[in-house]
Amino acid sequence: MKTVRKTAVLRYLLCFVLMLSLLLSTKGMNAEATVRNAANDLVGGVASVLNPVGRTAAEVINETALELNIELGKEPEPEELPSDLVMANVYQFMNVREEPSVDAPRLGLMYKDCGGTIIEQTEGWTKVRSGNVEGWCNNDYLLFGDDAAALAHSVGITYATVNVETVRVRAGMSEEADTVCLAPRGEVYEVVGDTDGDWVCVDYEGSDGFVLADCVDISFMIDEGETNEEIKEREAAELEAKRHQNYGAYTTDADTSLLLAALIQCEAGSEPYEGQVAVGAVVMNRVRSPAYPDSIHGVIYASGQFTPAMCGRLNEVYNSGRIRQSCIDAANEALAGTSNVGDMTHFRRNDGRDGIVIGNHVFY
Repeated sequence: MKTVRKTAVLRYLLCFVLMLSLLLSTKGMNAEATVRNAANDLVGGVASVLNPVGRTAAEVINETALELNIELGKEPEPEELPSDLVMANVYQFMNVREEPSVDAPRLGLMYKDCGGTIIEQTEGWTKVRSGNVEGWCNNDYLLFGDDAAALAHSVGITYATVNVETVRVRAGMSEEADTVCLAPRGEVYEVVGDTDGDWVCVDYEGSDGFVLADCVDISFMIDEGETNEEIKEREAAELEAKRHQNYGAYTTDADTSLLLAALIQCEAGSEPYEGQVAVGAVVMNRVRSPAYPDSIHGVIYASGQFTPAMCGRLNEVYNSGRIRQSCIDAANEALAGTSNVGDMTHFRRNDGRDGIVIGNHVFY
């Protein structure tokens, strides 16, 4: 009842203001003082009805307008996501076709949680651009509007990319805080936790790190589709990785476990051992799942999946040989079939979503 009451009164006020404006335009400026006084009296009356406690009329009207989603002359805030956003609503993948027909040639694929932008629409079909693939998708497998935005916010990730030669990642939001590491230009981190105007909170090996906001560029990324050519290139790289497994079980097993250990260190090096095992288990669950590549190399380097693999930090850790023993042990446990997160295939910084919470991560 309170909202209905506010709505009626505010509508009355807005109508009265329009009448006053019309009066000014027809009667001339001599009536301005009288009209202003009448308006002030009305605003005071409205404020007393809506707000008997005694806040100002401007505060009450603005609050009520916000409840009614009325701008009151303010410039609208820019949308965080484009209005022509579209998201794939599939379990594994969907075809992107040359024409709006199930018989048209396939140009590429959009996968689960991939996003794109609308180019054109016709009955039952939408032409979509997602990454480098552009073509027609069946509307039965797409989300639009608020549904698309909700999914994008759920699965998308905000990144901070270092835009200076070197920046210190610190343990707190202060120039006096301990330095965690020196990050070079181009280093990419996931944005997590609380930030302020001067500092950005990022994920560093599973713990909070802080970088100066002026030293990073912020971007929001949603996974994208692939063209037929990109799919062929990726599958060829995965096949090449599998071929190397035939050159000797011990060497291959060692290399594979070290690659997994390096990823665990990049994603959860500061997490408890149980959290490190869980990250390894997620990778192995994906290998076993038909929704992902069936090799560890393919899973780790899949487009848009693991930030350390995307930005090159994983390769640096792997090539350095400086991999913590706990991460190696966790990788070996995961390779042996141990999973403390069941068959879950995702994890991220704990943001309150349902799942198994281990350290700073939630697994789902």
